[in-house]
Amino acid sequence: MRIDLHTHSTASDGTDTPAELVRNAAAQGLDVVALTDHDTVGGYEEATKALPSGLTLVTGAELSCRLNGVSLHMLAYLFDPAEPELARERELVRDDRVPRARAMVAKLRELDVPITWERVAGIAGDGSVGRPHIATALVELGVVETVSDAFTQDWLADGGRAHVEKHELDPFEAIRLIKGAGGVAVFAHPLAVKRGQCVPESAIGELAAAGLDGIEVDHMDHAEDTRVRLRGLAAELGVLTTGSSDYHGSRKTCRLGEYTTDPEVYREIVRRATGAFPVPGAGG
Repeated sequence: MRIDLHTHSTASDGTDTPAELVRNAAAQGLDVVALTDHDTVGGYEEATKALPSGLTLVTGAELSCRLNGVSLHMLAYLFDPAEPELARERELVRDDRVPRARAMVAKLRELDVPITWERVAGIAGDGSVGRPHIATALVELGVVETVSDAFTQDWLADGGRAHVEKHELDPFEAIRLIKGAGGVAVFAHPLAVKRGQCVPESAIGELAAAGLDGIEVDHMDHAEDTRVRLRGLAAELGVLTTGSSDYHGSRKTCRLGEYTTDPEVYREIVRRATGAFPVPGAGG
């Protein structure tokens, strides 16, 4: 049983539509895929309608958080998308995305980069605009070679020359909201140091004490020694460990199913969730 619990579609910053994503997941031999777009549930309906027979969809979202000035992401699985408190916070984050992206474009223009808001908006399309769309524009302009190269202090990384902060949840509040909506909370790529500053391991312990269900261990941005350390930390804290691709389509090099979650862990996530249930494919 192959299970990938972290993917993105055009509803946020992926390049596959939700329908393409589930079809590609089935083609890659996955049995379960989670759709976890940034701060939105906008891809659920399309993904569900297109879900191929033999593939199960886990609905979710990747919530933007900040702790003591450090950005982090919280994966929320199988929550009730209509629960008002969590829905309101997702909306606040989404509403902040456009003015934030416009401000980053303005900073880049001050740095003599000939980027335009119209092109960034065009790349984002109907999705929730974010830094990867700006990074894609920088690749098109030849400013950087890859999307990942744009996430440096020279450009879009936290604290970088063109970075602008956004509305982000306190992760303790995020856990409370996820649980209140019947969901399961997993800390995404917690020690992905290549992305920038990470919260200390002591903070992961505090989040676990506050109800964190698990940590994402097997991820392309974790070196093998980091994965070993995180597995030990998870065992010490009594939390689940997941693995996933963090697939963004052609925007990143990771492949669907590149890293996967143990079936027993998946079953425990489903057991804990009360807000929603996995959706079995019906041949869409």
